[in-house]
Amino acid sequence: CRLGMRKLGPVYVHNPHLDALKEDILYHFSLGTETHSLQDMFGDVKFVCVGGSPWRMKAFTEYIAAELGMEDPKSEYPNICAGTDRYAMYKVGPVLSVSHGMGIPSIAIMLHELIKLLYHAKCTDVTIIRIGTSGLEPGTVVVTKQSVDPTFQPRFEQVILGKTVVRNTDLDQSLAEDLLQCSKELNQFKTVVGNTMCTLDFYEGQARLDGAFCSYTEEDKQDYLNKAQEAGVCNIEMESSVFAAMCKLSGLRAAVVCVTLLDRLKGDQLRSSHEVLHSYQQRPQILVGYYIKKQLNAKAKDS
Repeated sequence: CRLGMRKLGPVYVHNPHLDALKEDILYHFSLGTETHSLQDMFGDVKFVCVGGSPWRMKAFTEYIAAELGMEDPKSEYPNICAGTDRYAMYKVGPVLSVSHGMGIPSIAIMLHELIKLLYHAKCTDVTIIRIGTSGLEPGTVVVTKQSVDPTFQPRFEQVILGKTVVRNTDLDQSLAEDLLQCSKELNQFKTVVGNTMCTLDFYEGQARLDGAFCSYTEEDKQDYLNKAQEAGVCNIEMESSVFAAMCKLSGLRAAVVCVTLLDRLKGDQLRSSHEVLHSYQQRPQILVGYYIKKQLNAKAKDS
């Protein structure tokens, strides 16, 4: 940003206009700098995990609480964003869990306010991981190396003031390697590192044949998905590009960990049972939970 940059610790905001605000209202979180003591509430946060579903993020909160020995005896984990129905937010110790909805616009809005929250709370050394779902051989966990657009380019494009701004979508490679190593130690499910294609749509944008509209053939679809595979694409979802771009700008160490629910070369519709899908969706939680526990144990030994 040409206008300048503010910094406290490693979490950056690139907006000098914030200095002129008497109060910064994080509207979609129902939080604010005047109404809440953000540093007291969130100052100890070291890990942020985000995912599309509010239910899944609450389930992750319960899981990580058990893993870290921080369970609430009454299993009460209040939604910090209870004043809004846009996003859900839960906290256990140094771990913050936030839902982001579906698609680039929804996660982008959440990230703007999350980054400002971490900044106002004076958080340091924060790692952020998106845990989600996508497509490949069902049950495979994909740790994203690089987010690419539907033309297989590692970029995120946004129109600002009528002009197209292109941002880099690289993710933290050492974090990806750490997560892959954790998966090897767990030895519970297949995990790969590869490129993730981020699209604007679930149907035509992902070459599906079962949407309300379709202007291409089965052969066209297969040709496109094969080209994606040749370009190193391992899975497809709808949030990773803006997630990577915004986290890189803010100085957050970031990763994307998705479980695959469907091999798109073999079909478009999910036919697995609810129980099977639920077990698959737990895999990113297990991997990320193991990583967080390992990191906290290592820090405890060093201190």
